Amino acid sequence: MRIQDVMKRPVKSIEAGEPVSTAMETMRRNRVHHLVVTRAGALTGVVSDGDVRALESSAGRRVEDVMSAPAVSATPEMTLRKAANLLRGRSIGCLPVLEDGRIVGIVTTSDLLERIGRGSERPITRGKRWILKDRGPRRNSPVGSRGFASH
Repeated sequence: MRIQDVMKRPVKSIEAGEPVSTAMETMRRNRVHHLVVTRAGALTGVVSDGDVRALESSAGRRVEDVMSAPAVSATPEMTLRKAANLLRGRSIGCLPVLEDGRIVGIVTTSDLLERIGRGSERPITRGKRWILKDRGPRRNSPVGSRGFASH
């Protein structure tokens, strides 16, 4: 499975020069935990609700002051396993998805866990037993079923 199958669109973003209070309001209003930070349309970083909640006071602070930069990104063709390893290895919560330098989506740890959870609910199918064709007739063995010769 690929990132393009689980990523969210459209991506909620904010300009790097915006106040932190605007980022907090945007996250609250859209019910998201991450915003992609841009500068003139290009990916600059990521700001999370944890970044802004860690502040004692956001007065006078800009998003660029608290964002995580540079942002680690993914491509739509990346596998879920590789994305999960990036998130786990870097202890981050999301990956912006870029295609030809444009932001086309975002995938979070919650998206990956949701997908894994759905996969575990699939019914387990029994494997098919394959019979060897043309193996010939069975030979009667002098050895019984327990491995001992019968007398």
